[in-house]
Amino acid sequence: MDNRQALGSWLSGPRAAAEEAGVDFGYRGQQLGLPEQGPGSVARPGRRLGALAVDWGLCMLIAYGLITDGYGQATGNWALLIFFALGVLTVGTLGFTPGKRLFGLRVVALAGGTVVPWRAALRTLLLCLALPALVWDRDGRGLHDRLAGTVEVRL
Repeated sequence: MDNRQALGSWLSGPRAAAEEAGVDFGYRGQQLGLPEQGPGSVARPGRRLGALAVDWGLCMLIAYGLITDGYGQATGNWALLIFFALGVLTVGTLGFTPGKRLFGLRVVALAGGTVVPWRAALRTLLLCLALPALVWDRDGRGLHDRLAGTVEVRL
């Protein structure tokens, strides 16, 4: 390795440097036994963010139109409470929220099958805190998914 390559390796990040050294990380979801592409594969960040934006917008509309009758701090607080209720009820029963369904996503338990309500409540509570959702592992799962034992997959 010459000096330019060693000096510039930090620009690509540790993963690129490790892959260059011969480490095979595999694809997202390989450790979980999920396919690389298509139905059942780990959902990509763009779809997840789009679904989150749709769900949050829906909750803001409900809070704005039905509860607070105007925009203010109370609207955001009510929207967060509605977001929590929406997540627990829909993910805990159907496996997806309206936004996730629109973007072709579903939350499943790692053990297989649907997500039980207490896992959906834990996942949604951690998602409402925002920080656990910003910490990802190499499979693309947020900390909220890891702690709840779930994974978000494509339909």
